[in-house]
Amino acid sequence: MPELPEVETSRRGIEPHLCNQKITAIIVRNRQLRWPISVRLQKEATASTINAVRRRAKYLLIDTSQGCIIIHLGMSGSLRMIDNKVPAEKHDHVDIVLSSGQALRLRDPRRFGAVFWTKNDPLKHLRLKDLGKEPLEDALTAEWLYGQSRNRKRAIKSFIMDSKIVVGVGNIYACESLFLAGIHPNKPAGKLSMQRWEKLTHAIKDVLSKAIKQGGTTLKDFTRSDGQPGYFARQLTVYGREGKPCKKCGETLKKITQGQRSTFYCSQCQK
Repeated sequence: MPELPEVETSRRGIEPHLCNQKITAIIVRNRQLRWPISVRLQKEATASTINAVRRRAKYLLIDTSQGCIIIHLGMSGSLRMIDNKVPAEKHDHVDIVLSSGQALRLRDPRRFGAVFWTKNDPLKHLRLKDLGKEPLEDALTAEWLYGQSRNRKRAIKSFIMDSKIVVGVGNIYACESLFLAGIHPNKPAGKLSMQRWEKLTHAIKDVLSKAIKQGGTTLKDFTRSDGQPGYFARQLTVYGREGKPCKKCGETLKKITQGQRSTFYCSQCQK
């Protein structure tokens, strides 16, 4: 599944091609994604001008002069900038055709993605209004997380993956952040001291920043907007490395299941 760094990589890839362009057509080949695509999208967004491309959590916000197109890539979605004459393939569900002659094409083999249209504030949209803090913004601090975690028995990995607390810390990046901070994934969130929260907050920001800089993590269902895979997978320290030696201490890395997700960690380095 594309996580925050992959979505941010997509945003940066498509932004220069979209801003200040007029939408000349919107082609919807399949309305039945995770949620049906509204017919209002084509009626109201066509002929509008794109002003900005933003990201909120794992949602892309394409701001236009008439409203906002909200895109979620789901499990297997990806975006491409193509010549608008390039024939669509089986899983190419939506094209946003631009006055430049290019088109933004959404491909989604599993159809778990979504495309919404709103003429209101997109941050108040049903799918966005309850989202937590952005991990790379100054508002996410160790002090705030410490306060939110008090008296919480929930495992720290599940806590930092809760999108109502902090967005974008998906499974891969949660594993990597906890390793960097030296915290066991089963540690109750409410048991972490302020000092350990400071380490973890710094680790989350560091891991996500590096992943964005390197183009996201290479997953079989995701490639960057220019068609090239991300490179962060080469830097993974624990995720997907069960049974291999820890790069820090040499101990054999372990895997457990938390909330139906695989968790990778080092029992020596993480307490």
